[in-house]
Amino acid sequence: MLRASPWFLLALIALALLPLLLPSYWLFLLTSMLISSMVTLSVGLVSGMAGMISLGQLSFAGVGGWIVAYFNANNLPIPFVLQVLIGALVAVPLGIVIGLPALRVRGMHLAVVTFGFAAVADLLFTILNFPGGVMGKPVLRPDFLSHDRSYYWFCLLLFALLVLGVNALYRSRLGSAWLAVKHSERAAAAMGLNVAATKLWAFAMSAFIAGLSGGLLAGQVGLLSATNFSPTASLILFASAIMVGARYPAGAVLAGMMAWLVPEILGRLHLSQNLGNLIFALGTIAALKAGGGVFEVAARQKKPTATPLFPSPATLAPTTHTPTDRVVLEVQNLCVAYGQVQALNKVSFSLKEGQVLGLVGPNGAGKSSLVDALSGFTPYQGRVQLAGRSLEGLSAAQRARTGLRRSFQQDRTIPELSVQAYLELSAGRALPKEELAWALEFAGLTALGLGLHSLNIGTRRRLEVAGILLSRPKVVLLDEPAAGLSSEESLQLARQIASIPARYGCAVILIEHDMEVVRAACSEVVVLDFGSLIEAGPTTRVLSSPRVAAAYLGEEVLA
Repeated sequence: MLRASPWFLLALIALALLPLLLPSYWLFLLTSMLISSMVTLSVGLVSGMAGMISLGQLSFAGVGGWIVAYFNANNLPIPFVLQVLIGALVAVPLGIVIGLPALRVRGMHLAVVTFGFAAVADLLFTILNFPGGVMGKPVLRPDFLSHDRSYYWFCLLLFALLVLGVNALYRSRLGSAWLAVKHSERAAAAMGLNVAATKLWAFAMSAFIAGLSGGLLAGQVGLLSATNFSPTASLILFASAIMVGARYPAGAVLAGMMAWLVPEILGRLHLSQNLGNLIFALGTIAALKAGGGVFEVAARQKKPTATPLFPSPATLAPTTHTPTDRVVLEVQNLCVAYGQVQALNKVSFSLKEGQVLGLVGPNGAGKSSLVDALSGFTPYQGRVQLAGRSLEGLSAAQRARTGLRRSFQQDRTIPELSVQAYLELSAGRALPKEELAWALEFAGLTALGLGLHSLNIGTRRRLEVAGILLSRPKVVLLDEPAAGLSSEESLQLARQIASIPARYGCAVILIEHDMEVVRAACSEVVVLDFGSLIEAGPTTRVLSSPRVAAAYLGEEVLA
């Protein structure tokens, strides 16, 4: 059950009492700020949470406003509140359509696409005109909303419901998935997340919020025009959202206030409105340099809360899985080519249940290409079977859901999430207390509420592995998990990796350059060199092989 914080309730009470103290002009301005805050909240969702640049949010608002104006101009017997809701819903499929390019492009390319949509929408709004505009037939509000004060309270109620709903989304698995996609689409897919659906949900939800604000604006001003939803206004809105960190409700309110107060103050000081655009531009640059807006930076500096564990990790008995000769992963004649470069050439090996298999070789041997191919990120020729099932044709996310999970060389954890939220996202389910205790013991932690941004690199690497194990995979591919760790931390991690099959019931392929880690963790080793398998067998024998030593030293072995 979602509970509103005391600060949120106090802010809500203060905003509710303000109309009793303000004259009509400032009440109108306050209502405009509130509606603008809704649009900014939609920017915070799609850009701040999901990491996609959208410069057309006001166009979605225009769609919502157009629908409300159409209903009123044609005297359709639909209550005003329902008109606003329908306008928001009509914006949703349009948001999904505009979100489709995000499945292929990102960053500035997506910004160009969404700004192009804003330009086209502006042209259509100008050509078609908003219903009622030419006839001078304004949107009529019902009697209970006819007074500006009552309409403000209505907008405030809807904004409060939006904030509660958006906060619930942010705390849900979908919200965690948005953050995962924002930080690394590859890591999100490796968790089994549907990246395409996650992106489209973000655009759909943000379009709904923006469409709702457009309908409310129609009710406020009566007659709409294309200038209310211009591309330039969308740019300013995006800049203000980035500057303050609009994925936080307080940031959305501040950005909405700035969008109206800055021009108002400049006008009263007889200064050019272009100065306001310069303020927003400089603020956006400062936010990008700081790694986030005002509220995002403040959230990172906030002292994390420690949620104590319920049982003691030491009392949790590990499960036992005895190694068998049953093959869980079969790789046959695997070939990977990048143009004319042959990264892997007919590599074949098998991984048995309960086994930790080392995959080693000099730089450029093809280890990363092999991991990418097995996990579904790189096209290949050959055959890969997991527990007797062919993986051909399955995407990276589908392979992860089937039971083949992987880590990455670089840290791909999500700093905004708490330890528990990250573990449950990685596991794909809500976790009982006992499993959370296991994971924290593995990572060397004692609290669930810590933010990942407050943890050191070694703890985050172990937490990543713990999250993978909690998904109960059949096979785990660990790509240099000891990278960046000290010698002591590396050996500790190696001992933990060695215990994974017995404790968690899954086989492991360990890709590692540190031979001490390989010796401590692996029972057998496979060696690659120039894309070919040159040696395989027990760890001690393989690592002492002259052929392996020659591969690392760049020498030829004499026959």
